[in-house]
Amino acid sequence: MVLDTATLRIAFGVMALVLGLLFYFSSYRITRSPYSGWWCLALLFFLGGSAAFLLNGTTHQWWAGPLGNVLLVQGGVAVWAGARSLRELPPKRWVFTAVPVATLVATAVDHPATNVWAGGAVFLAGMCLTLGLASQELWRLEPGYSRVRVPMAAAAAAISAFYLARLVFFLLEGQHGPIFVTYFGSAVTTMITMVLLVVVSFSMAGLSTEQQTRALRMVATRDDLTGLLNRKAFVDLAAGLLKDRAVTQGTGALILADLDHFKAVNDTHGHAAGDLALQAFAGACQDTVRSTDLVGRYGGEEFVLLIPGGSALRAEHIAEEISRRLAQVPTADGLEMPTVSYGVALYDAGTADVEDLIAAADEALYTAKSLGRNRTVHSDRRG
Repeated sequence: MVLDTATLRIAFGVMALVLGLLFYFSSYRITRSPYSGWWCLALLFFLGGSAAFLLNGTTHQWWAGPLGNVLLVQGGVAVWAGARSLRELPPKRWVFTAVPVATLVATAVDHPATNVWAGGAVFLAGMCLTLGLASQELWRLEPGYSRVRVPMAAAAAAISAFYLARLVFFLLEGQHGPIFVTYFGSAVTTMITMVLLVVVSFSMAGLSTEQQTRALRMVATRDDLTGLLNRKAFVDLAAGLLKDRAVTQGTGALILADLDHFKAVNDTHGHAAGDLALQAFAGACQDTVRSTDLVGRYGGEEFVLLIPGGSALRAEHIAEEISRRLAQVPTADGLEMPTVSYGVALYDAGTADVEDLIAAADEALYTAKSLGRNRTVHSDRRG
């Protein structure tokens, strides 16, 4: 028995509906994973696009064709947005809006009432682009993210390459070309997409779970107000870095910072102003240090930074830059950002205890305060 395109599209629509409901109730409602949510939305778009194409050859084709193209491309955009959410990045607006709009315009001006493949080139290019971008986002995930990362990226790349081949032969032969019809026509594409969508959808559950696990882990290790590492998370990660001598030979610097006269900020301007000062200092730290450095809120108005491979001069430059950035934060109602005192302790391959290192920096910080605050003092001893 040979299945025609309409039958395949109905089967594809039913499958998309079942998968969408399955993952909404079994994954998204439980985990609230953004990736899972984007996949449910993508399946909804694919369902809508497939349903719209069932009206080809009827008096409704003039609006159903453009709608089907836009919905399928929007489904590809949702797949890409979901992959991007795994890196905690929002979708780029130009992809989210420009690609579907371009598809709609190209289809609308290409006589959709009589041309089943109206806007075909732009539609195929849009699918190739969005799925290719999804594959790129999956490849850019860190290797340890999930064991299904590579198969998912490969599947997205394969579908993107398939749409690229469709586009090439569509441009070379047209919609009635023998190679295009035989190998890249609607029936073949629907069959291939159905198979890959089932495989990819079940692999998606693994990425959704990993995303939710990482989100919960983030909550457990971050300070609510500043978004920096909390004290325990900082100490745990710093202990691991002290033992890692692969890059820095076990040397570096630890900076303990304290916002000067912070109580006066709360007493004069209120706790909201104090919270703003803490957040501003945290932002100044994050804008100054490298991604390989650690920054944490040690407690109250105290912050701690670990600079692997950092020298005494490097630590002093970091402290100066943080204070400079903090002073430039715009304020209102007479609020002035507080100055900051810093204590610096260096460590080497013989340093094993993070708490000893912090204690050395704390001694230097106490000296900075006793000398009048708003300065950096280096510890005489290594941690």
